[in-house]
Amino acid sequence: MFGLSELAVILIVVIAVILAKKGPELARSAGKSARILKAEARAMKKEEENEAAPDTPPRTIPGPGTGRPSAPAPEPTDRTGGTPPQDSRP
Repeated sequence: MFGLSELAVILIVVIAVILAKKGPELARSAGKSARILKAEARAMKKEEENEAAPDTPPRTIPGPGTGRPSAPAPEPTDRTGGTPPQDSRP
């Protein structure tokens, strides 16, 4: 039948064929995972630094209805078709 060396060669060839198809996808996925892990580690470190210095008040963002003037609503346009509006510039 097959000896140990023949089975090893067949196994290496099968692994090489599988890696040729899925290798780039696996590398891309591993790279994304590493970037996410690094970003999370930085965020945790920054959060720990912020907890060490609680003398800065949290930043507040005003919401709607806080007395702050808002931009006027845009005028509705007539989109029924027909001729386009004429330019009144000289």
